[in-house]
Amino acid sequence: MRKIVEYRKLLGVDKDVTLADLKKCYRNFMKEYHPDKIQDNEALKIEAEEKSKMFIEAYHFLVSIAPETIQLNLDSYTKLTTTYNIADLNYKGKRLRIDFTDGSGYEYYGVPENTFSKLINADSQGRFARRHIYFSFLYRNVSKTDILE
Repeated sequence: MRKIVEYRKLLGVDKDVTLADLKKCYRNFMKEYHPDKIQDNEALKIEAEEKSKMFIEAYHFLVSIAPETIQLNLDSYTKLTTTYNIADLNYKGKRLRIDFTDGSGYEYYGVPENTFSKLINADSQGRFARRHIYFSFLYRNVSKTDILE
């Protein structure tokens, strides 16, 4: 959850920001701070590149957890969580990553440690996750190459 707060602060948006407003904020920042706009000062160009990378990462992350994005992908997410089994679990700092047998992965934010313990000890992890995790916590799709930090 701290990551979400930091990204919102970086972009200067609140939790109710729409995708359109987020995109507008992103474009305005890139117009002003794009590294290609700086030609004569190498130090400033490097600083702008680093700032741009952080801003791009924040933008993509916030887009992935936006209610509009979640609603758009709800049908495929529901099909995934009811069709495929859990292949792997990883928990760190209230973030739970679930990898599915089809190769996709999702991160869930704000998951209490006792909920994770119950998931690990459940007779059917899939059934427990469907009842207590999949639609109970903020989530985003992550690729297999992403790692839990």
